[in-house]
Amino acid sequence: MEVAKTRTRGRERTYSRVVPGASGRVLVVDDNKVIRQLIKVNLELEGFEVVTASDGAECLDVVHEVAPDVITLDVVMPRLDGLGAATQLKADPRTRHLPVAIVSACTQHEVENGIEAGVDAFIAKPFEPAELVRVVRRLVERRDREGREGAPAGRGRG
Repeated sequence: MEVAKTRTRGRERTYSRVVPGASGRVLVVDDNKVIRQLIKVNLELEGFEVVTASDGAECLDVVHEVAPDVITLDVVMPRLDGLGAATQLKADPRTRHLPVAIVSACTQHEVENGIEAGVDAFIAKPFEPAELVRVVRRLVERRDREGREGAPAGRGRG
């Protein structure tokens, strides 16, 4: 389990331009527009295609049409918080294989609840952009590797 180091508001969907030859598609979920944009720009600079959502409920609304390779979630958000969204994503057979990274203040309580929800990585706010990119890249590579080898028992790709 990784723990790397930010707080968060906004409402409109913002979709990135399609990046030819992108390293992967990331769904960035944070209620703070500035943080969403910061994460988006840093990932796009490293070749990722980025789609954003403003809270956990919107994440669950768009996840199937977006088909991300990785999801980053803030914890404290209106309507549905990040831990609630992670729990629902991991409980759904269609999305349980998606790697989820929490990008939050990462209190011990959040980490424990995140592990229980099936979260794959933690990035503590304020985060270093290079650490964010490294963790997201590692999760995309792991997902690609599992896709080629077949998903491990209990975390099927279904």
